[in-house]
Amino acid sequence: MTAPVVQVLRLEPVRDGDLPLPRYMTPGAAGADVVAAMEHSVELAPLQRAAIPTGLALHVPAGWEIQVRPRSGLALRHGLTVLNAPGTIDSDYRGEVAILLVNLGSEPVVVARGDRIAQLVLAAAPQAQFAEQTALANSQRGTGGFGSTGAS
Repeated sequence: MTAPVVQVLRLEPVRDGDLPLPRYMTPGAAGADVVAAMEHSVELAPLQRAAIPTGLALHVPAGWEIQVRPRSGLALRHGLTVLNAPGTIDSDYRGEVAILLVNLGSEPVVVARGDRIAQLVLAAAPQAQFAEQTALANSQRGTGGFGSTGAS
């Protein structure tokens, strides 16, 4: 399967090649790592959140989205995660991509320019048609919500 091309616009000049475009770190990776592009480091205290700029704008093809997901190593080691995970970059958004990070750990975490802060996952995103009905077909689950399928 050939993936569509996501066009990338750098919103700031590259200084000595210090900021790479999003990139897959292994041949089987689903997510491309994206890095922080702020001028000065940011320290996130426990439970503090911040929008971290990437210095990039994207043109995602119509019918697709980019999902913004946490990096598992940052979550495990520092409690740093993407607050609205998965975030969505819509195909018609052309502004700077910023990653909303939150520190769920017990110690402050410093985010520096060039740190890999999130993963970008390309996903198909067709728009649904919503059709109002007077009733819905029954299902085995029915109206069972949170926890309705068992304790574990």
